[in-house]
Amino acid sequence: MHSEIQQILTTTKNRIRALKPQTGLETGARSFRKRDFVSSVTAAKAAGLVPVIAEIKPASPGKVFREISPEMAAGFAKEMEAAGAVAISVLTEPESFRGSLENLRQARESVSLPALRKDFIIDRKQFGEIESDLILLIAGFLKEKLPEFVELAQSKGFEPLVEVHNPEELERALSTKARVLGINNRDLETMEIRLETTEKLAPLIREHDRRNKTSHIIVSESGIRTPEDLRRVLSAGADAVLVGSSIMESESVFEKTKELVQSPAWRW
Repeated sequence: MHSEIQQILTTTKNRIRALKPQTGLETGARSFRKRDFVSSVTAAKAAGLVPVIAEIKPASPGKVFREISPEMAAGFAKEMEAAGAVAISVLTEPESFRGSLENLRQARESVSLPALRKDFIIDRKQFGEIESDLILLIAGFLKEKLPEFVELAQSKGFEPLVEVHNPEELERALSTKARVLGINNRDLETMEIRLETTEKLAPLIREHDRRNKTSHIIVSESGIRTPEDLRRVLSAGADAVLVGSSIMESESVFEKTKELVQSPAWRW
């Protein structure tokens, strides 16, 4: 694992140690109904649009895009929704990504879109921190715990987005009941981004679904900036894309999200 990722995992473990006993989600209670991400993707495809999960991302390791307050997160979420995004992703990791739970809370409350909690979920306690429609589970971190965490997420009302990067992680993910699989084009060992990762893994998921009469939503993550990038990953079999950096780097969150959603490079 790359040193930057190891550092994030260390700080995440420190955060978890400081967590106080939770109520509500920890006992399975939810105060709102989950917004259906799968239906949102299906509707966008039926309309000939690119299903884009637009990400509110203040920073990444070694790079700051912009400081984002909860009020700003709510404003960005509204722009993303107006531009046609199928969901919003909100970073809640506070150190390297400068995210916050309050950013997620206010962003979700400001829109009707499904919201993904983007963080390093490695402990059961984290499921009790905040409500969201989707929650990221990284197969490379959870390893043999992945099936347990998928079932736990579903039992508490979350839609797990299980992230994989290689065939071994994909095999483990396909053995779970997760409906949404994310293919991370970034190698967490080297931090290099290669869209070939989606081109390699998406067809394997499609073949698995064909043989087993199952159905998965495939999300391509990392490195997507241009219509050509969209064409490559969607042609390989991805149903949706998750885009953070290029949206945060743009002068207009609305215009960049709209450009991706309405990209002429792809029509279903």
